[in-house]
Amino acid sequence: MPRESQRPSDDRILLSQATVGDLEEEFVLDALRSGWVAPLGPHVDAFEAEMGARCGASYALALTSGTAALHLALDGLGAGPGTVVIVPTLTFAATANAVAYTGATPVFVDARSEDGNLDPVALDEALTTLTAEGADIAAVIPVDLLGRVCDYDALGAVLDRHDPGIPLLADAAEAVGARLRGRPAGSFGRAAALSFNGNKIMTTSGGGMLVSDDRDLIERARYLSTQARQPVPWYEHTEIGYNYRLSNLLAALGRAQLRRLDDLIARRRAIRERYAAGLTDLPGVRILGRESGRGDEEDNCWLTAIVLDGEDSGPEVSADDVVAALNAENIEARHLWKPMHLQPAFAGARGFLTGAAERLFDRSVTLPSGAGLSDADIERVVVALRRALGR
Repeated sequence: MPRESQRPSDDRILLSQATVGDLEEEFVLDALRSGWVAPLGPHVDAFEAEMGARCGASYALALTSGTAALHLALDGLGAGPGTVVIVPTLTFAATANAVAYTGATPVFVDARSEDGNLDPVALDEALTTLTAEGADIAAVIPVDLLGRVCDYDALGAVLDRHDPGIPLLADAAEAVGARLRGRPAGSFGRAAALSFNGNKIMTTSGGGMLVSDDRDLIERARYLSTQARQPVPWYEHTEIGYNYRLSNLLAALGRAQLRRLDDLIARRRAIRERYAAGLTDLPGVRILGRESGRGDEEDNCWLTAIVLDGEDSGPEVSADDVVAALNAENIEARHLWKPMHLQPAFAGARGFLTGAAERLFDRSVTLPSGAGLSDADIERVVVALRRALGR
């Protein structure tokens, strides 16, 4: 039976807690008893095959994190000193950090206000300017924000107008199990990075995966991920490599979670519906992405975020106020990602900005969304949220 990970004794409602149960225990115990407790092993091989099939990708490489997947993919795509990589400004720092690891220069592009994903119009402006300047653009990295797949048709059309040779590298870290018009997250672009961090829709505790139809890209990443060891009888290295391979124990946990993925998504989607029902009478308050014209029936609903979108929502109540009020009631709530162009680590970085990401950061609150939360937990959040909004 699935069960929620141990709830803290203070009965705090957490943002996105993992749920594990008997199936996970069975798989991990099998890995322990097999003796394969170090990186690599039969569960890693099986996890790669199963995850690749789920994503509609020919090849998959299990790694220590989604960040590692981005890093290795960027290396394979030629990112390095003297190149630039286009990154959404509205994302977690790992997306931009992976660019920095290669020595390439991140250039930040703004978001669409309706769902927070990469804005094709701003991307078009960025490509027009950078191409005219003769920039060497190694990749564009769309991010499937909060489990909503980007509009890759629109983004691809923009690239085709400028240079169809510029690869799209999908950061699908938040979108495992999501779809766009029936096509799975992870199947878009030249390659895609997945994350199985402890707070994600499914988890290996810590871990990630690189998926692609490009065999050469995956094999290059596989080689680098095992310290770039040469195929000789001794340890020989002609390049600098990385210790990025996933443990067999963690892969076993991931295989069990993958079998439950559809149920985990269904529960998070049901939680979003309860939030929508509980807030429907509040003018000026919307669920991010829900009113973009696509609905959210193909999102994995990893996290549900609300936007205080107008004067009717109460301009005197800020996202800071709501986050503080919920946390004061023992409910974990957070701001949406702080845009990368506002981060001290990337001070002075170039950006093509419309102000949309800053407005979403200023006016959005991310709510508890874990699959282990009960209906009573969600009702408690709704009541506290309405109180915080003065409703």
